Amino acid sequence: MMAELSPEQVREIFLQVGALRTGHFLLSSGRHSNEYWEKFWVLQYPKHVQTLCAEIARRFHDDAVDVVLGPTTGGILLAYEVARQLQTRALYAEKEQGVRCLRRGLALPPNTRTLIVDDVMTTGGATRECIELAEKHQAHIVGVAVLVDRSGGTVDLGYRLEALLTVEAPSYAPDACPLCQQGLPIEEPGTTRLR
Repeated sequence: MMAELSPEQVREIFLQVGALRTGHFLLSSGRHSNEYWEKFWVLQYPKHVQTLCAEIARRFHDDAVDVVLGPTTGGILLAYEVARQLQTRALYAEKEQGVRCLRRGLALPPNTRTLIVDDVMTTGGATRECIELAEKHQAHIVGVAVLVDRSGGTVDLGYRLEALLTVEAPSYAPDACPLCQQGLPIEEPGTTRLR
């Protein structure tokens, strides 16, 4: 088991690879922000994925996790690596007709001790969809882990939440965005296109 990874070390990994961007961004939640945590700039480096997932695995080592569940796309890499380190199974919550589900005949039997992992959380949308999927299958959710919680710790998912880094990153409803009011062009850096 690796030594504990501090929030400062997690932030340093993101900063090292230039993954913390500033500007005017449309987040996958639909909200706007002046900063964007580009997880794929971190996830392109297996050594960083291994290091970050080792911290998640360390925090849930004693929870007898049967399966690690992550949403597409970044959550797949994290679920796989955390499961590998916990020596258990990984499942991936894909979208089908707008709903997260298990595809390809994969199963999550009732009472399966399930850890849900995701990359960067603003409102918890993708994470909640994974929770709903696990609850629908009557899994036993042992907790949720994210690399970065942008909400400053304000999101309540109803389960234990372990964030490797918690930041208070401002986000705005589109109709109340001061960046829009300033006429700053908006970027859509994520994989979910909303407009």
